Amino acid sequence: MLALDHIAISAETLVQGREFLEDMLGVELSNGGKHAKFGTHNMLLGAGDIYLEVIAIDPDAPPIEDARWFDLDNFKGSPRITNWICSTEKPNRVVGKCLPGTGDMVEVNRGDLTWDITVSKAGTLPFGGFAPAIIDWKGAGSPAMRLPDVGVRLKSFQVRSPHAITLRSFTSRLFSDPRVEILGAETASYELILETPTGLKTITS
Repeated sequence: MLALDHIAISAETLVQGREFLEDMLGVELSNGGKHAKFGTHNMLLGAGDIYLEVIAIDPDAPPIEDARWFDLDNFKGSPRITNWICSTEKPNRVVGKCLPGTGDMVEVNRGDLTWDITVSKAGTLPFGGFAPAIIDWKGAGSPAMRLPDVGVRLKSFQVRSPHAITLRSFTSRLFSDPRVEILGAETASYELILETPTGLKTITS
């Protein structure tokens, strides 16, 4: 009932995030847009059946009432992977099984797209962001299908966490992707390996 949808790379500014990913992979990102509900904006990179999202607070956005998603209100430092997002076409059957603290589904808009995604009132996700958010594209399909093919593909994605047993218990019932591994570790981290036109590239966070 779940599939890997996209991986979020947070940045203090969208320019910093774009430069980080374009320099790392040697390809150009596509323009995304603005998320009025959370005062953020993004750029996207297609990677076959998934995509990468660079996201940052939009300095031109008016103040918002709620906490920003992906804990962006508290983000500091260099661009890095902060979250992974899984899609479902059966949100009513999935959300009730999510880990405590995942949050309720909220509606978000960007341009002509409208979708629902789990966001907690604090803007955080369980286990310091290492549990997945859940997204429902409402039948419109993932943006990955509409992004330019720049020759990037997902080879592997590792989620390393002290809470790996709990994460695996949740995902094993709903999710199966041989490219994604959840591993035990004293310190939580991500490792993303991508096939690119110039060879394998690894992003760690």
